[in-house]
Amino acid sequence: MSRADELFVRDCRRILDEGYEQNSGETRARWADDGSPAYTKKICSVVNRYNLQEEFPIQTIRPINYKAAIDEILWIWQKKSNVVSELNSKIWNQWEKEDGTIGKAYGYQLGRVHKYPEGEFDQVDRVLYLLKNNPDSRRILTSMYNFDDLNEMALYPCAYGMMFNVFGNKLNGILQQRSQDMLVANGWNVVQYAALIHMFAQVSGLEAGELVHVISDAHIYDRHFEIVEEVIEREQYPAPKLWINPEVKDFYDFTVDDFVLEDYKHGERVRKIPVAE
Repeated sequence: MSRADELFVRDCRRILDEGYEQNSGETRARWADDGSPAYTKKICSVVNRYNLQEEFPIQTIRPINYKAAIDEILWIWQKKSNVVSELNSKIWNQWEKEDGTIGKAYGYQLGRVHKYPEGEFDQVDRVLYLLKNNPDSRRILTSMYNFDDLNEMALYPCAYGMMFNVFGNKLNGILQQRSQDMLVANGWNVVQYAALIHMFAQVSGLEAGELVHVISDAHIYDRHFEIVEEVIEREQYPAPKLWINPEVKDFYDFTVDDFVLEDYKHGERVRKIPVAE
């Protein structure tokens, strides 16, 4: 069965059974339909490991739109964009500001240029440079949590930091996430950053190793409890096989069409999920 299913079910079961229940006080998130506070059950400091040598970590208990997930990771890491119209889905529409952006968030931060002894790089190009020229470095990391710019972001970054380590010929990545809506975002983020490691490994002459996902606040919204209870009882299937176009040698040449999941068997789509904004 899929490792992504196994860990998602385990974590959700723990949240529902043992999680701290916030059912009063102020919340940033509110329900889109009536503006009432979106309360949660949550646990602290989840650490999940996915061996990318063994399988591609995508949930099978429901379909994950992996093409759209990869499109967003390319929007952030490849285009380094904060322009909503440059994304081929509507997931950021609710956060769009008057200037058509999400403010100085996500791709904007990765695209800022900084000075290093070897020259000027933005954060993504610095990672790619080190993977090729100094893969043993313990300083291959990125951060989108820029305190100086938080007041100009439509939303503080949730998945905000990525650290890369090379052991032998294997590229490992540690994703740091301050907050996660388990039902809506967990399967999506795992797919995205697993794909990112595969991309960086391929263009750096390495193999994808392990994705470690660290979540500080893993939560389920109160109006999602019943949905999650149903989903985690579903049948699970073996993980599909990921195919990536082997002809791509430059990270900036990847498109969503360069990724195919072979034999992706999954359950039914989860419909009518209440939206917390």
